[in-house]
Amino acid sequence: MYKTVFLTMGLFTLATSLMQAQLTYPVTEKETITDNYFGVRVDDPYRWLEDDRSEKTATWVTKQNVVTEKFMSSVSFRDKIKTRLTELWNYNKESAPYKKGNFFFCYKNNGLQNQSVLFIKKSIDDAGEILLDPNALSNDGTVSLSGTSVSKNGKTLAYGISKAGSDWVEIHFKDIESKKDLPDVLKWVKFSGMSWKGEGVYYSRYNQPDGSALSQKNKFHKLYFHKLGAAQEKDELVYEDKNNGDFNFSASVTDDENYLCLYTSQSTSGHKLMIKDLKKVGSDFVQIADNFDFENDVVDNMGETFYMRTNKNAPRYKLVSFNLNNAQAYSWKTILPETEHLLEGVRLCNNKILANYLENVTSKLYSFSLQGNREKEIELPGICHLSSISSDKNYDFATYSIVSFTSPEQVFYLDAKTWKSKQIFKPAIKFDSENYVTEQVFYPSKDGTKISMFITHKKGLVMNEKTPCFVFGYGGFNISYGPEFRTDRAVFLEAGGIYCVPNLRGGGEYGEEWHKAGTKCKKQNVFDDFIAACDYLVARKYTSHNKLAIHGRSNGGLLIGAVMTQRPDICKVAIPTVGVLDMLRFHLFTIGRAWAVDYGSSENKEEFDCLIKYSPYHNIKEVNYPATLILTGDHDDRVVPAHSFKFAAALQEKNKSKEPTLIRIDVNAGHGAGKPTSKQIDEFGDMWSFVFYNLGMNI
Repeated sequence: MYKTVFLTMGLFTLATSLMQAQLTYPVTEKETITDNYFGVRVDDPYRWLEDDRSEKTATWVTKQNVVTEKFMSSVSFRDKIKTRLTELWNYNKESAPYKKGNFFFCYKNNGLQNQSVLFIKKSIDDAGEILLDPNALSNDGTVSLSGTSVSKNGKTLAYGISKAGSDWVEIHFKDIESKKDLPDVLKWVKFSGMSWKGEGVYYSRYNQPDGSALSQKNKFHKLYFHKLGAAQEKDELVYEDKNNGDFNFSASVTDDENYLCLYTSQSTSGHKLMIKDLKKVGSDFVQIADNFDFENDVVDNMGETFYMRTNKNAPRYKLVSFNLNNAQAYSWKTILPETEHLLEGVRLCNNKILANYLENVTSKLYSFSLQGNREKEIELPGICHLSSISSDKNYDFATYSIVSFTSPEQVFYLDAKTWKSKQIFKPAIKFDSENYVTEQVFYPSKDGTKISMFITHKKGLVMNEKTPCFVFGYGGFNISYGPEFRTDRAVFLEAGGIYCVPNLRGGGEYGEEWHKAGTKCKKQNVFDDFIAACDYLVARKYTSHNKLAIHGRSNGGLLIGAVMTQRPDICKVAIPTVGVLDMLRFHLFTIGRAWAVDYGSSENKEEFDCLIKYSPYHNIKEVNYPATLILTGDHDDRVVPAHSFKFAAALQEKNKSKEPTLIRIDVNAGHGAGKPTSKQIDEFGDMWSFVFYNLGMNI
């Protein structure tokens, strides 16, 4: 037996060496470009790859994809992994229904549909009928819904569509009774909601770009009101700021349609807030918050009394109320004071308060009186996350959905008279959730800070230095990464792998102080937290560095790029996905300047001194790096693909190891939102093929 295992391993190692020896990367042309940052000269030889419209860049993309496809096609079990992923994905999915007018609305997917379908239902138990099927809008599933909004009378649907994963959105309108589209189309919409007032919607847009729509800076956002039947050119300009091109505006109308809440932001956190009384013709906006220091989100109103979730003087958030006639902060009345746990969300239901908290990154749901007296805990099952909740102050029910690391989204109906829940939807997935377990551990980071980490694996799995381990991280922009079911992870768990998610600083799991501890010149804390997670897993004999793969998306892609350049020995496999990898120039593209609140800016000397130390693209050295698969999309206009292009070129140039250094560029795909099921299965199939192959796993 031992001889057979040894021989098999020997053949596997030989096959690996032969495959890697056959890898020939395209020669990426270098140019002599040098920038001067406060007296520090920084070379940028691959800047030409920033031009997403050039034939030269397109040729480079094609050549890189040929090399990557050649490698992937030689992985013997690639098709087997994609077949299993397809089986896992093929289960019925349904969102928590919400009520508008006399109808309920929800999204359904029968399993392998590229995009989920919007259904309309007469009752909570009704199977419903199709209202809008985005799969009919394209042949390949690359047109997706990007937000919907139903008018108060329930007669008209406003819906946004995105093409090829772009952040650019077109807003269309549909008559709900006839299910026919109206002629109105709103273009060049981005980072916008659709909020109804009577027979029209408030929305936000930019002017039509005069350069590349996928990389040009987005400047001078404006808020408009569109009345159904009018041409877009006739839309009323409601608000703009000609002196501040970096400001973004979003608006929401209260349920009674009496008030307009206008939020102004210049980054990804903190915003100004003004409210306008729409009952009074010509009334001015009333200032509620006049700076970007805090989050202030209106939850609901009862007449002129507003309820607002805020982190002003409450890093873990509180609920306050105020009257529009006396809205200064010193007049706010605290309804739910800040606690030791994060107040993640608040809604009104049956003239009560429903508040969900994160207690050590696990959801808890409670009901309170309007005066803030706690009345009931709504029982949720173990380590889970409340992924959505829908309610209305006038309804005597709510709907919500929960998810865990081992089970996909389940939907519940909550009776707001008794606060009892009943399950109304459970998917039938071909994955034995009961055979897996999630544990939560706490480990010390480099500076001694205790960090939470979730570890999921098969029940009874004996873990040691030979156990494959996959660590996923994010750590930024006040975003919490609690329990969530990722279908693709199931194929790794089934193969005896361990899936780990550490809750890094920079995220929102423990409030604003936790977030700030991982921003700007404290960003290194995030990387230290992640490195400490990997070292903890090795020290506790869960795995070894040679059996460890690391992965992150977007800001998480930056995380992986920074970790692998700081600690090339940390893992066997690294997968930075749609990552922010050039920290000196991120602010020059699309909405990148808004990220400076988390990252800082190379235009500030102190922040440049911090950024240059960890910017992944600028810290690639001539050393041995792990097997690396860089994932991006050619239509990504959130984190432009130039980040990944330049990083790949530099890594291929300088990597001294024989491990593969590949980039997979998904054509006709964006940052990730709205990516069709078929493309997800293809991408994850390649990702897991790469992981399994380089960790010496099989399926």
